[in-house]
Amino acid sequence: MAGSNPFASLFGRSPFKPLQEHMRVSSSCATQVEKIFKALCAGDYEKVKTIKDKIFQLENEADEIKNQLRAHLPKSLFMPVDRRDLLEVLDLQDNIADTAQDIAGLLVERKMEVAEDMKQPLLNLVRRCVDACDQATRIIGRLDELVETGFRGPESESVLEMVDQLNKIESDTDRMGLELARSLFSHEDEMKPVSVVLWYDLIIMIGELADYAEKVGNRLRLLVAR
Repeated sequence: MAGSNPFASLFGRSPFKPLQEHMRVSSSCATQVEKIFKALCAGDYEKVKTIKDKIFQLENEADEIKNQLRAHLPKSLFMPVDRRDLLEVLDLQDNIADTAQDIAGLLVERKMEVAEDMKQPLLNLVRRCVDACDQATRIIGRLDELVETGFRGPESESVLEMVDQLNKIESDTDRMGLELARSLFSHEDEMKPVSVVLWYDLIIMIGELADYAEKVGNRLRLLVAR
């Protein structure tokens, strides 16, 4: 490991551990989204409700971490990372948890049915979006090492490669989302108009899980580039 960044010793209480924990909890919300869609595809509406409660619980946990971090984030000029950058990363992470909560709430507020030939493409899309959130979690987990090495050297190169992989995963979700939307519209004449609209909204929201994960990674890329 390269020599330590001298600013790290001046930091005091590091905000990186709670930021990493917030990302872990936010990503757990996305993991539960995969479970809730599996339950929906299986027609297990009671399990859908149970998983919705779990997602809401995790989102509340993420909010608590977010609020504590905002309240205790040092304002020192000697922080190794700009305070505004950390708050922006925090907000992007929080959007993952919020989006998962929105998806779960919609699935419980209205009993949604899934066309048989949409089930596997839907689950594949959700799985890939969870992959993006998992990758963002791994990237945020490297913040400590990035600070220690001053965002330089092999550690930063490794993180940049991880961000590139995250970008590729997000591109996969874009393609999969479009394919799922086309499948949805092929059933348009068989479905109630409101169901088509709500399913389209759900496809967009599922994709946003990966979009926000990608934005987390890209924010780290900017920090490395400075």
